[in-house]
Amino acid sequence: MKYQQDLENAKEHEEELKVFLKRVIKKKPRKLDDKFHDAHEKAFEKIDCMECGNCCKTTSPIFRDIDVKRISKKMKCSTKDFENNYLKRDEDGDLVLQSSPCTFLNEDNSCSIYDMRPQACREYPHTDRKKVVQVMELTEKNMLICPAVSKILFEVRKDLF
Repeated sequence: MKYQQDLENAKEHEEELKVFLKRVIKKKPRKLDDKFHDAHEKAFEKIDCMECGNCCKTTSPIFRDIDVKRISKKMKCSTKDFENNYLKRDEDGDLVLQSSPCTFLNEDNSCSIYDMRPQACREYPHTDRKKVVQVMELTEKNMLICPAVSKILFEVRKDLF
């Protein structure tokens, strides 16, 4: 994968980054959203998701009821059939894909349901949302999956502490 070095860098510094994220949660630095959003923009100037696709290859988004209704309608099947064919309940009771890579991931890393993809996919990797401090645990997981998150964390960490 083209961005393997970014992921290896995150893995190599995983403990330091976890400590950093815990400090962020505890201290809630001023202008945290701004710092994350700026780093997010910089990271995605250099990273093309279509060249990576690691999120779709290794994890599953959570499918909300509204996502299931929208996707099943577009696929012209019942929500029950969609759930039975593609989804399962995880240990937290969330609806997730039965397998990975994502069933809807094409060979070129494009998404066959892109225009109707779940909200979790539209918002991934969640580093540009408001009140980003609320998703630091998710960011910790994503730093080993998404090379952009790795870049974002190193940038924000350099800027904050």
